[in-house]
Amino acid sequence: MSLIVSDADRVRTLVLDRPDALNAFDEALYDATTDALLAAAEDPGVAVVLLTGAGRAFSAGTDLLEMHRMTTDPAFEHGRHGFPGLVDALVDFPKPLVVAVNGLGLGIGATILGFADLAFMAADARLKCPFTSLGVAPEAASSYLFPALVGRQNAAWALLSAEWISAEEALEMGLVWRVCPSEELLPTAREHATLLARRPISSLVAVKRTMTEPHRAAVRAARDRENAAFAELMGGPANREALTAFAEGRAADFTGL
Repeated sequence: MSLIVSDADRVRTLVLDRPDALNAFDEALYDATTDALLAAAEDPGVAVVLLTGAGRAFSAGTDLLEMHRMTTDPAFEHGRHGFPGLVDALVDFPKPLVVAVNGLGLGIGATILGFADLAFMAADARLKCPFTSLGVAPEAASSYLFPALVGRQNAAWALLSAEWISAEEALEMGLVWRVCPSEELLPTAREHATLLARRPISSLVAVKRTMTEPHRAAVRAARDRENAAFAELMGGPANREALTAFAEGRAADFTGL
């Protein structure tokens, strides 16, 4: 199983557990995480969800080797939810979501922070939004959520440059709430999640709903714009070159693109 689920003190902890693949999301992990969020939303015994990763990565984003197969193999079998289902579950998740970035976070491993109610990050962790280096568009409504979270220019740098963002930079721009030494990350995140979980769930849900409701339509519109741009670019010349270069273990050459 690529997702470890455990409960304690009304906090449900979800651990992405594909350490050999840096917890990259394949279709099976997208489905498992989506199902876990949907189940936690409905479970009256769960007040808060804490999401983290196993090993040295939080998540390397979408599994690029599987994405390569997806774009080249007409017989590729998609999951029940896939990436769109996970984003929908995040948009609609009614309870507090605490994210503990324990290591490398790329793609959805970074953009998921737009949905975090509290985000903690290990001091040696790094984030990257690699969209332009893959010849594609932003994802997970990050084109709306990131400017709202960190301001226009910080968001522009994160989404346009495809450069690494250190924990210190992420904290300074407001992408995460706290930075901790790696050995203190999970205890600190758990401490805060458990404190929230002592509050009445009905009140937690009401607070989150009143905070997110004014933005819900804009988030969905951003997701739809991104999906359209992603569909237009995926499989195009730049994306094909990026994925082929990744599969061949070389740097992509976008000269002329």
